[in-house]
Formats: sequence, C-alpha cells, structure tokens
Amino acid sequence: MAEEIEPARDSWISSWLPSWCPTSPSQLKDAEEKILKSKQHVRISSGNYLWTLAFSIQQQSPTLSVPQPPAQPWTPLVLLHGFGGGVALWALNLDSLSIGGPVYALDLLGFGRSSRPQFSTDPREAEDQFVVALEEWREKVGLEEMVLLGHNLGGYLSAAYALKYPHRVKHLLLVEPWGFPARPENTNHSSIPMWIRAMGAVVSPFNPLAGLRLAGPLGPMLVQTIRSDFKQKYSSVFSDYTVCDYIYHLNAQSPSGETAFKNMTIPYGWAKRPMLDRIGQVRADIPISFIYGSRSSIDCDSGYWHPYLKTISPEDFNQTVLQILTRMEEKSEGEGTKQ
Repeated sequence: MAEEIEPARDSWISSWLPSWCPTSPSQLKDAEEKILKSKQHVRISSGNYLWTLAFSIQQQSPTLSVPQPPAQPWTPLVLLHGFGGGVALWALNLDSLSIGGPVYALDLLGFGRSSRPQFSTDPREAEDQFVVALEEWREKVGLEEMVLLGHNLGGYLSAAYALKYPHRVKHLLLVEPWGFPARPENTNHSSIPMWIRAMGAVVSPFNPLAGLRLAGPLGPMLVQTIRSDFKQKYSSVFSDYTVCDYIYHLNAQSPSGETAFKNMTIPYGWAKRPMLDRIGQVRADIPISFIYGSRSSIDCDSGYWHPYLKTISPEDFNQTVLQILTRMEEKSEGEGTKQ
C-alpha cells in the first residue's frame, strides 16, 4: 500500500508563488549559467533526474596555472552541496580539484535544478530517498568507485550513503557536516534570545526557507542583505550579486528537499537521526576526513572523535582537499605494489 504523504504546511503558498516571487526555473537556469558550463540532467527512476556538472582538467581555462597532474587519474571526486546550495557554489573549487582526475557536482534530489518530488515524512525514509537517488545516479554515470566530498547536509548524506553502499566509496571527506551530534539533553534554551525563540515557535510549522518565499519581490534583496558574505567570497570571479541571485533562485522555487530536511530535524536544527550514533558502522577500510572552516558556524566537536580533523581558512580549502587526495592515492598505489 502506498504511503500517504502529508502535504507541506506551506503548500498553500506554492499556488501563488509564481506571481509573487520574481523567480522561475528558467531564471534559476540563467543565474546558474552565468557561473558554470558543461552540465546535464541524469535520469533516475520514477521520472526524476539529478542536475549534474562533470569537470576535468581538460576543461580548465588555458590561462589557469595548475600543478602537474598525476600520471594516472585519481578516483572520481563527487561533490555534494549543503542545505539550500547547488552545483554552481563549487565555482571556486572545480579548477583546482580536477587536477588529479574527473570531478562531478550534482544538485541533490529536491534541490537546485534536480527533480523536486514529494519526500516521505518519515526521517529514515526521507534519508533513504536521498541516498538511493545518489546510487541510481552513480549507476547511470558509470562510476565503479568514488570519493565523496559532502558539505553540510551533503556531508550527512555522504556518510549515510557509505553506510548503505560501502563498496562504492573509497574515501569520505566531510566538510562542516550537519547532523552529527545529538541534541544535548540539558540544552539551555534560556541562552537563546527570547525573540529568536518566539520566531522559532511561529515558523516551526513551516519549511526553513518559507520566509524567503513570503518576502516575494523583496526576496532577492533579502538574500543580498543577509548573505552579503557570498559577494565577498566570490569577488575574484564576480563583482556584483550574481551568486546571491543564484542562491535566491535556488531557494525560492517550490520546496521539496527543503521539506525533507525539515522532517529530518528537531527544533534548532538538530538531526532526528544523529550521524554520530552510526558513523562508527562505516566499513573500517573507508578513510574519513573531517574539515572545518576557521569561521565555521557548525559545531566541530562532532569531528574530534576521528583522528584526522583539520580546521582551515577558506583560502586553504582546495589545497587541503588535494593533500588528502594525494595521500589517499599514494597509499593505494603503495598497497597495489605490495600485492
């Protein structure tokens, strides 16, 4: 018997979104294409698809100075974005990270320009929908094995994928992963300002980004104001609000993955199924690396249990990832020589 899925609490808003919010799938497409090229839809089951970017050193700008690539291509690197993100936010990383081999970035199911289906309201089943979609994508793309680099929600789902399909994962790189620690039993809510607690009580029945859609034509300016840091972060590529506009169009569309994320959380952003309770079950021969930014808003305590934790500045991110990948490939080559 098919499961009856409860509609999102803000679904009534969706019916008049097109006339209220200055956004559409075509405007999201235009915003993204100002940032990236070489993309395609990868079809999976149930009529769904995952929007995918494939990148290699051959596609880099001829004016870009990069180190000498390895003699043998590395294991394909797959990038999974965080909550509210999309493939174009990897624009500052693709050139550098493709030095050693092919790099794939995809919009998670329910986000960006991927399909936006209804997810189960059950957190376990919603998580599995994300993971199965990734596995179907891997099959269609034809990757036997991959290195998963997941940021935020992408880190959580990378770990979940490694638990279900360990023979497909060579290494896990978890960048500021969401959803690892459990909510402390003695959480001191009194330390949270009253106005935040009041606002949380009001918006809790709705999706996390419902306010952005309610803002209607003020939405783009709202993103530019709240996330002005993105303009500075991408200033080497864009001098305007191109990336902020992209973020707006990513998240002003009808919610899908956003609804799933809400159903996977409890108040103040904790995961209903904390990954620290399960990460120890990942197959022992799959290395796991945690990376946290020096200005991260994510609590990095959840990474301290693991021997390889590195806290870095944003400028050092690409170099750190390449160092980890280099060591991983050298170790694999050494083990292959001994056999």
